[in-house]
Amino acid sequence: MRSHFCLNTPGSASALPPARTTALRSHFVLGCAVSSAAAMMTGVCSAQFSAADYATDPAYAGGWSAGQNGGYGFGAWSFDATAGGSMQAMSTGSALGTAWTLFNTSASSGIANAGRSINGGLGVGQTLETVIQNPGANNFYRGFDILFLNGTDNNAAGNNAAAIRLSVFNYGTQFWNINDIGSTATPISAPVSAAAGMRIDLSLTSTTTYALTMTPLNGAGAYSYNGTFAGPINYVDFREWDTASAGAGDTANNFNIGYLTVTTVPEPATLSLLGLGAAGLLFFRRRA
Repeated sequence: MRSHFCLNTPGSASALPPARTTALRSHFVLGCAVSSAAAMMTGVCSAQFSAADYATDPAYAGGWSAGQNGGYGFGAWSFDATAGGSMQAMSTGSALGTAWTLFNTSASSGIANAGRSINGGLGVGQTLETVIQNPGANNFYRGFDILFLNGTDNNAAGNNAAAIRLSVFNYGTQFWNINDIGSTATPISAPVSAAAGMRIDLSLTSTTTYALTMTPLNGAGAYSYNGTFAGPINYVDFREWDTASAGAGDTANNFNIGYLTVTTVPEPATLSLLGLGAAGLLFFRRRA
């Protein structure tokens, strides 16, 4: 069984940049590729990705609009609570390549909003992963955030209620902040995560605890955090506001999103069986 077996999940392999494909191989080699026996286990590979959507999906070739859903496992995109001349479109100018992009036409008002539900909610043992490239321009009193919440639609401007909120609001600082049942400042600044983008991995470790890793893609060190949150998570909402943009290709002032996935780590018993399969494969190879 080849090492990229899991990457053939619908909507994934063809949509991934080379670096992301390599990362997925390393994550899922145990899940699917170690042996023929492992591959024969019902649902092992199909259960890895419970949701996935990529901006490179052909469904978005004609643009990005409310109600679209090119992937699976998520609800359709909602642009509700967008206001003040703000827009959503496709972009090919960011470091992420083809991306969904949020931007505003005014520096004094407006919020671009895009969100979608997670079918069945984010469960314990699952990881929601997204890659973003935030605005890099130093615009005072401007901001952007990602809300992981329990809801049915986007939060309007001024409504920051969420189980977990990651945000940058440039009112004296440009560093990412984490809000859950408290508030934690991270060492990652907006310019660092804007340089080449940033991968965000949010894993639920219990119904009230989570592990978060923020990995800048420009080579800067990753930041990991373990926190406590209140309430389930069944919706993700991206917002960008009050940053004047020249259009969809204005990377310096736009908020870009490359993909969204939800994955499930196999249970320890499953991993043990996969390990036995790998050992058997090595045994037969040595005998051969």
